[in-house]
Amino acid sequence: MSAPLHPHLPAPARRTIYTRLVSGLLFPLHERLKRHSSVRVRRQLEQTQYCTPEQLRQLQLERLRRLLLRAASQVPYYRELFATLGFEPQRDLRSLDDLARLPLSDKAVMRSQSARLRADDAGPLARFNTGGSSGEPLVFYIGKERVSHDVGAKWRATRWWAVDIGDPEIVVWGSPIELGAQDRVRAARDAVLRTELLPAFDMSEAKLDGFIASIRRRRPRMVFGYPSALSHIARHAAARGQRLDDLGVRVAFVTSELLYAEQREQISAAFGCPVANGYGGRDAGFIAHQCPEGGMHLTAEDIIVEIIAPDGRPLPAGQSGEIVVTHLASGDYPFIRYRTGDVGTLSDQPCACGRACRCSTTSRAAAPTSWSPPTAP
Repeated sequence: MSAPLHPHLPAPARRTIYTRLVSGLLFPLHERLKRHSSVRVRRQLEQTQYCTPEQLRQLQLERLRRLLLRAASQVPYYRELFATLGFEPQRDLRSLDDLARLPLSDKAVMRSQSARLRADDAGPLARFNTGGSSGEPLVFYIGKERVSHDVGAKWRATRWWAVDIGDPEIVVWGSPIELGAQDRVRAARDAVLRTELLPAFDMSEAKLDGFIASIRRRRPRMVFGYPSALSHIARHAAARGQRLDDLGVRVAFVTSELLYAEQREQISAAFGCPVANGYGGRDAGFIAHQCPEGGMHLTAEDIIVEIIAPDGRPLPAGQSGEIVVTHLASGDYPFIRYRTGDVGTLSDQPCACGRACRCSTTSRAAAPTSWSPPTAP
């Protein structure tokens, strides 16, 4: 059982009137206008997060069957693959173990079959790509169902920490997608959501001084960014004798990179708050997030995670191997048994928070694919 991440965990807080307005009305309206079902998804996830492991497996099996049935009838690549294998989802998928009968997918498959992976009945799709820092970027597509589930999963995890959409937030990020799209509509939306974006890849002394001034002016309830960027800001603040632990920050969310113990300590000490680690990728989705009790919880309702050996064999809990994901909300453009290239271990030990489905550790086998708040149209 994991120890708490911080000696002073955030107690349940009364949301301000403005935060209640944003999270209860304005953001749901924003999502409805974009034809996203994020609000419904988040509410469902908050109902299922305390299901037993067996209940979650049954939910996964039902959703997996629907995904594979749609793939068999609507996705050209999988229609041909299943026919070649003689695989019929309705007949052959009797347990989650049967998923291993299907071949693994990877970036090479996704590139070569890109057009044939789009479902015939898919609605509008948004184009995304991985960073490509470890090789050729992967271009892929995401439908509104997938966006809704990824937003809902991140929203649920955010609320574990007694913060919500509409609370003041500082985002230290460096993806060209986020930093290159600061048009008037995006700027207006961020202003309403009280989110301020700072460029993580511009860390000169003068910029860092400006970042600290921005953070102190914003007085955020939460900060979000790369562990390396937030720890760099923390060290610079300490060197300048500038306090950041008197602003009321309740949690620092980190993702995209391996979080080292030293970085966690630096960020926590600087901002006077716990550090919550998240794991995922633009391609793979919002896979796991830490709770205030220290457990790293899978988004099991949406994503089936397998750990595989170098020869492709699925490994049991407690053994380390490559992380393979099947995103159950990716019917428009399926990610089925998709190899992430990252290494991790599943855990069958309970967490003090009572939520099920944990991965005990994850690490990046190569340069990471970043996960950030989805902003697809």
